Amino acid sequence: MADTRPRPPASQPPAEVAGEGPELHSTEHGVQVHEVPATTTEREFTVQRRSQTQMVIRRFMAHKLAVGSLIVFLLVVVISLIGGRLWKYDYADITDQYSSPPSLAHPMGTDDIGHDELAQVLRGAQKSVQVALLVAILATTIGAVIGAIAGYYRGWVDSVLMRFTDLILTIPSIAILAVLAATLADKAGNWFFVGLVLALLQWTYIARVVRGTFLSLREKEFVEAARALGASDTRIMFRHLLPNATGSIIVNATVTVAVAILVETALSYLGLGIKSPDTSLGLLISTGQQAATTRPWLFYFPGLIIVIVALTINFVGDGLRDAFDPTQTRVRA
Repeated sequence: MADTRPRPPASQPPAEVAGEGPELHSTEHGVQVHEVPATTTEREFTVQRRSQTQMVIRRFMAHKLAVGSLIVFLLVVVISLIGGRLWKYDYADITDQYSSPPSLAHPMGTDDIGHDELAQVLRGAQKSVQVALLVAILATTIGAVIGAIAGYYRGWVDSVLMRFTDLILTIPSIAILAVLAATLADKAGNWFFVGLVLALLQWTYIARVVRGTFLSLREKEFVEAARALGASDTRIMFRHLLPNATGSIIVNATVTVAVAILVETALSYLGLGIKSPDTSLGLLISTGQQAATTRPWLFYFPGLIIVIVALTINFVGDGLRDAFDPTQTRVRA
């Protein structure tokens, strides 16, 4: 016979304390569901999206030698541009110390006339940096435009522009400046004139690099899509293609800066660049060459600045080349 005696109710699970554990929420269909807070595990595996620019900067910052070289180069540029105004001697001042070695009063010594060598080096670095930056800006602009037009249109336009580029490549800059120095003696020694002539002769390398990049990019799908949407040739070249060639342009621009400084130094050394009463690093090396054994500070300090500038620019170029390396993982913006 069945047991009909009342039994105590089964034990109920403890009610959730307000504010603790998962909370019950009703959906639009009346179903009770638990809301589980996000776990820290999901946050640990969340990857923040980076743009292409951020990845380039990140890769460049990982190149310690390039970062250090960039800092040193910027210091040289800043000191050369404003250091002469802060130093107690001007490059044209003549002191009563003749051919004195480096000392506290003259950290780089003086020459046989009494010029403070530090003031001379600051002035020379200023002019050399100005020439290099002018060459880099003008040569990069001219080369990018000519290379973009040649690579995009191809055909007879490409042939004419590249044959003109080959013609410029065969012209030695020393010969051009020698002729100009003889015909335009009043302007040939000006830093702006020297930089302008060098820029008109140094754009050819950048033009070839940009042309090759445009030849490979013009067949991509995004270019065909832009044409289908009615984009003009100018918009396609400078809005879609040129940004993709920025890496190559920047790397070659840094190389152009180094080449411009070395070429300007060589021209001033030969007497075809910046001339007295102004000065440059090449001119200081030329005038201090004869005293390299008796007064070495007149020769080695300008030479040291040139070596530092050339090396730092080359290291920065290496870092930029690695940062813009197309084989690296790219991120879609």
